[in-house]
Formats: sequence, C-alpha cells, structure tokens
Amino acid sequence: MAMNVGPGDGGAEKPLSDINTTPLVDVMLVLLIIFLIAIPVVVQTVDVQLPDVVFEPTETKPENVSLSIRPTPGQTGANATCEVYWNQTPVNAEQLVERAVDKLETEIARQGGPEAPGLELPEVHIRGDVNTPYRCIGGAIYQMQRAGFARVGFISEPPAGSALRAR
Repeated sequence: MAMNVGPGDGGAEKPLSDINTTPLVDVMLVLLIIFLIAIPVVVQTVDVQLPDVVFEPTETKPENVSLSIRPTPGQTGANATCEVYWNQTPVNAEQLVERAVDKLETEIARQGGPEAPGLELPEVHIRGDVNTPYRCIGGAIYQMQRAGFARVGFISEPPAGSALRAR
C-alpha cells in the first residue's frame, strides 16, 4: 500500500489529507444506473384512467337533503365524536334515519308513488368539516343509504381562482 506525500514546510514531506472522490463518484453512478433500471421493474401498476377533476356548481333543489358534519367542538383525533346537522338542526343516528325515511316517503308520494313515470328521488348533499373523522362521514352515508337514498354527494369549496365548467 502506498502513501501519497507532498512537499511540506521547510522541505519536510507530510502526508496529503485530500480524499480521492473518484471511486465514490463511480459507485454513485453505478447505483444510479441500477436504480433507474430496477424501479420500473419493481413498480407494477394497473392502468386506470382517472377522471378529470373540474369543479361544477351544485344545482340546489328544495327536495335535496343537506347534511353538515363536524367534530364535536373541543375534540380532536380518532376518538372525537361528531355532530350531524339536518339543514341546521342537530340529529343523532336514529333521528337521521327516521327523518330520511320520512323525507323519501313524502317525496315519492308527492310525485305520484313509486310507480310514477319520471320519478326523481332527492339527493343527499354532505358538507363535511376537514377535521371530521372519516367514520363520522361514512356513518352518515351508511345511514342515508339504509334509509333508501341512492345518490350521495359532497359539497366542497373550490380553491380561489379555479375554473368552473359551464354546462
């Protein structure tokens, strides 16, 4: 093994303290090439065409149900309880199902019964607070579907400056 020495002060030779980086760069380039080749082989995906997301204004109809869901004030995290509001009236799970069944029956009767031509069932529009646990939103969806509502949508606020699609 050889040691590199260079001229020192006063003619005495001292070892050089510079690190030879050429082998380090070589190793890094080899690793880069390996990763560039290996990553496409490792990542296996199913080809799925995702929908284009464009904010569309919601058409509010009087027969639609508006639910607002938020965590109970002062509670955070996975153990937080939630509050569900039918329009602006707080409801629990049983009241939610009762009101939903009554609303659906009333709307079907108003349109001429379940066999009426052109029957248009109301929709559920959910406004969920960003901090609401998923189980609260999922529970409200489940209760509304259990009552017979087939269409459930989420109301959101588009970011400032985003484009709206005209119909």
